[in-house]
Order: sequence, then C-alpha cells, then structure tokens
Amino acid sequence: MSKDYYKTLGIDKSASKEDVKKAFRKLAMEHHPDKGGNAEKFKEVSEAYSVLSDDNKRAQYDSYGSAGPTGAGGFGGQQYQGGNGFEGFDFSGFQGGQNVDFDLGDIFGDFFGGGYSSASSRRSPKKGKDVSVDLELTFSEAVFGVEKTIRLTKNSKCKVCGGTGAKTGTQMQTCPDCSGSGRIRETKRSFLGPIVTEKICDTCGGSGKIPKEKCSNCHGSGIIRNEESFTVQIPADINDGETVRLSGAGETLKGGNPGDLYIKIHVRKDPLFKKEGKNLVTELNIKLTDAILGAKYSLKTLDGEIELKVPEGAEFGQILRLRGKGVPTSADKRGDLLVKLNIKIPSRLSGKAKKIIEDLKKENI
Repeated sequence: MSKDYYKTLGIDKSASKEDVKKAFRKLAMEHHPDKGGNAEKFKEVSEAYSVLSDDNKRAQYDSYGSAGPTGAGGFGGQQYQGGNGFEGFDFSGFQGGQNVDFDLGDIFGDFFGGGYSSASSRRSPKKGKDVSVDLELTFSEAVFGVEKTIRLTKNSKCKVCGGTGAKTGTQMQTCPDCSGSGRIRETKRSFLGPIVTEKICDTCGGSGKIPKEKCSNCHGSGIIRNEESFTVQIPADINDGETVRLSGAGETLKGGNPGDLYIKIHVRKDPLFKKEGKNLVTELNIKLTDAILGAKYSLKTLDGEIELKVPEGAEFGQILRLRGKGVPTSADKRGDLLVKLNIKIPSRLSGKAKKIIEDLKKENI
C-alpha cells in the first residue's frame, strides 16, 4: 500500500523544501522516543522526510508513490540494524559509511545535546559570557541622560601577552591535539547512522597554536581576571527597568569573541516630579487669597528655580504649562512641565477674615 508522505508531515504537495523541513522538525521533536514520544510515529515522519527532502527521491515518489519505480524495493535497500527499537526501518542513504544527507544542525541539536556541528556553526566563533550589572540613577540623570563609569571584575585578555598565552619574545607552535585546525572532529553512531560532530579544541582554544613558553602573568591561558572600567553614555529619557547594552564589554574567551555588558537601570523616585510621556508633572500649593487675586511663586524645576505667575481666579486642580521644561525629545526640543495647582483652604479663620468671607457670600461670590 502506497504511503502518503505529504499527509504524514501534514503538508501540501506544493510545499517547499523549507516547508518540509519545518514540518519534520516539529513532528520529530514531538515524537522522538528519547523525548518520550511515539517511536513508530517517529519512524514514519523520518521516512517521509528522507524522501521529500531529496529532490530525486521526491520526483520518483510523486511519479510512482512510495513503492518506487519498480514497485518492489521502493525507497529501501539498506535496513538499519541497530537498537533503539528501529530494526527493519529503511534509512536508505544513511548507512554504508555515508553521513546523513540533510542538515541535522538545527533539527537534532536538542536530541544530541547540541553536539552536532553544521557548516554554519563551524564557522561561528565562540562567545564569552555576558555580564549583567545594576546601575542606580537620580530622576534628573534619567531624564537628561548622563555619562557613567562602570567598574567590574571579569575575565579579560592578558595585557602582557596580548591574549596569546605566550611569553614575550617567544614563538607559537602548532597544537598537537588538533594539528593546527583549531577543531576536534568525532564520529558517533546513532539510529540515523554515523554523525560527525565537531568542537573547538580545548588545548588551543580554537587558534590552532599553543605557546612554546607560557606567559608568567596568565600562565599560558591568555586570560586573566582583573578589574576594568568602562565609560557608558546613558541616553536621555531612560526608564526604570530598561537595559543598556555595551557590546564586547563582557567576559573574554580565548579563541572567541568577548561577551556583552548589560546595564540594568534603576531610577530613584523624585519627591517633586514624575514623568507623563515627554512631559514632567509637579504640584504647587497656593493660598486661597493668591488663587483669588493672583500671585508669584518660586518654583523648583529640573533646570533650577524659576518665578511662576499664578493668574487671578485660579481654580483647584488647574494646570499651568511651562513649555520646554520637560523631557528632551531631540537635541534642541523638550516636552513641557505641567504644574497642578492645589489651593490650601484654611481650617481656622479669624473673626475679621470670617466676616469678609460672609460678606463675599452675600454677594454670591
């Protein structure tokens, strides 16, 4: 009986090779026996993928079905004879000393602990660890931006040998473990046949060279742990909880690229101001008589003290807008400062003041 490989992978006949790969990846992760999945179902999706991912096999399948052009051997030929419950399953093309003919780097990385190295991963250098630090800012620093110096202790390139690990004036020699390639290759057998894994050589760190004489400062590692200082420009209008990344300021790794430094921002609350978008908001307490007659008040802003004119007949909760005194929006533009007026109502009145209020009341004021 002919098998419907397209139905097995849940795709249409017009599916591209990338669609085939995506469908197989999803089903393989779901049904892989090492992940607690269904071994028989995994066999089916693997068989479907081995055919539909190969242009020649797919063309034959589309023409003749899973039985193949002869109607006998189909796409079989060599049977896998290993364990893991896959006896009798057709892994044609996976055996006989051949390597798997599709990219396992991203599909089976989880199954084999990330050990498989595809061509792209072999070209990618290792990266040192990222470092995270916390930085506290005042409210004003967060609004306007500020330059800060970060000091931290981390693994850094040895300044004596420049990271080579060699004693000054001595030469480097070919690493005996990797023969100068910087990588170690291993072949492992699996239920899919031989899989070639490749990793960076631990002896030379991927450089392919080791020092004839080791640097006395870093003992040949090329890396030393010490304190470093970094100057970072914190941008204006940064918020509490945001992060600034300083590329290449993390841990240094021999034979690889340094990690990054992540600076998590903590902004102290201000007793007078808060942000609302690009505007700053503050409150001003004024006397009842000043609200009626108008007055001038000294007002603190992030730019210093200014004189604020309260207009006659000011109302409780009224907002006075001071343009250009808010959060920077560009090099020469800023939001506004919004001043909310609070009118203080006296709890006690003198007899004279009370009479004046009563007279105003009679006039319906």
